[in-house]
Amino acid sequence: MSRIATLPTIEASPAASQPLLEAAKRQLGSVPNLFRVIANSPAALEGYLGLNGALAKGTLDAKTRERIALAVAEINRCGYCLAAHAYLGKNLAKLDDAEITANRSGSSNDPKAAAAVRFAVQVVRERGHVSDADVAAVKAAGYDDAQVIEIVLHVTLNTLTNYVNEVAKTAIDFPVIALRNAA
Repeated sequence: MSRIATLPTIEASPAASQPLLEAAKRQLGSVPNLFRVIANSPAALEGYLGLNGALAKGTLDAKTRERIALAVAEINRCGYCLAAHAYLGKNLAKLDDAEITANRSGSSNDPKAAAAVRFAVQVVRERGHVSDADVAAVKAAGYDDAQVIEIVLHVTLNTLTNYVNEVAKTAIDFPVIALRNAA
């Protein structure tokens, strides 16, 4: 049971959240529970959607973004985000089961993507205090400075949603994926 209200309808949300939820519904076809929880604060919803939208315009492709999201969700033990990104990874980014498993383990079956996921994992585990070698490794794999910053921001965005979902205990509205015993 959610500890923070999951607003049942767009109309039940604060007035300032309603147009943002309407736009999400048009884009996604429905309004995920995460959005319904964040909508309790119109400012938080605007901030989340703004960062999410801006990063979608970045240079990291959808597959890499989903790979990072899966790794971060597993490390942060967020069942909601793991379920959501496994669904999005499979159905939108077209990641196969082997790739999703690799991502949840902090890697990828694609060598270049593996470097991005490993770097994202280091950012999470070290709380941003990565080594020179960590940065050099992701750059050696072909990521430029802008992409390194985007990886960090994707870690941040996913950590934000992981924390919101874990604090709220957001009801999972995607096919549930079991978290591993140890992160």
